[in-house]
Amino acid sequence: MSRTYWAAGAAVVVAALFAVGATVATANGGDGDDGSGSSSRAPGLYSADAGFARDMAVHHQQAVEMSFIVRDRTQDEAVRSLAYDIANTQANQRGMLLGWLDLWGLPKVVADEPPMSWMGSGGDGHGTSGQGMSGQDMAGHDMGGATTKPGALMPGMATKEEMDRLRTAQGRDAEVLYLQLMTDHHKGGVAMAQGCATQCATPAERKLAEGMVAAQRSELTLMADMLKQRGAAPRA
Repeated sequence: MSRTYWAAGAAVVVAALFAVGATVATANGGDGDDGSGSSSRAPGLYSADAGFARDMAVHHQQAVEMSFIVRDRTQDEAVRSLAYDIANTQANQRGMLLGWLDLWGLPKVVADEPPMSWMGSGGDGHGTSGQGMSGQDMAGHDMGGATTKPGALMPGMATKEEMDRLRTAQGRDAEVLYLQLMTDHHKGGVAMAQGCATQCATPAERKLAEGMVAAQRSELTLMADMLKQRGAAPRA
């Protein structure tokens, strides 16, 4: 149990350090950043930078919601501690992403932009039209082991039915379902963050995305161990 607590704490510390680094880079204008969350100019409406910020903000919001749900469905301190760490870290990162959109003068929602359309755009971060995958292309598309399930918005995200199951589960059943859903969620998040780390033009945003990859991979290892302790495993 002490190993579980240590791993949970280490994962959130990694996430916090990368988030702080991204914030400092933005504030100081490091790596070519002008201090406003942009490089030489603000990213375009359909750029990878803006698309990732919008999509990951939505992706993170569901992780925060799932984490608060499970804290009310179990008394297991290891799961509750992990859920608190995930909720706290991803809520903070979501605030950074939405803050950058405000600084760039860009909307948080674009009606004609399908989820994940910025992936594979190959743009310079300042484009005005998306050339990535459409919403239809993403359905069932494999992104390093993460898929967009029918009824889900983005890779790794839970469906409405799965969220409803989590809300009604209790004890070990809630713990196992949360860990399985969050494992899927993190796999999708890692794939998305890797996309930004490769395609985003804003240095501070790339640093944040790299931090997400490192922290969520650490938590994936932890959650696999926690599932094993409960006689379960990640879903295929």
